[in-house]
Amino acid sequence: MLSEFKAFVMRGNVLDLAIAVIIGGAFATITKSLTDDVIMPVVGWLFGGFDFSSYFIRLGPIPESYAGSPTNYAALKEAGVPLFGYGEFITVTINFLILAFIIFLLVRYANKAMARFEKDEAPAADPADVVLLREIRDELKAQRGGQ
Repeated sequence: MLSEFKAFVMRGNVLDLAIAVIIGGAFATITKSLTDDVIMPVVGWLFGGFDFSSYFIRLGPIPESYAGSPTNYAALKEAGVPLFGYGEFITVTINFLILAFIIFLLVRYANKAMARFEKDEAPAADPADVVLLREIRDELKAQRGGQ
């Protein structure tokens, strides 16, 4: 059983998948930073301070011991207040769309590169003298076979 497991783990597909998951996790943090630190501030600036993360609906009471701002989503969430954070959902959706678009571009580029690579590796047409020699060979075979 151990040898079967080792053969399974050492397969190319499993190793490729493991590498893809690790790289995908790292790539997700880059995408999150791109969205949170670059895109969303620009969107907020364009729309006059529009910040998606501050949009939420409080679904329960604020505890008496809470001393923070009643409009601070992160602090309210940490305090255990039930919240409907649709602004955070919008941010996560934008993260996903950016990530999906970047992956689409990568796959598109990889497909084009593979097609170009396969086209370059396609066997070249035989030179005219090789074609002529094959025709002569075939003709000689036909004449010998006919006698």
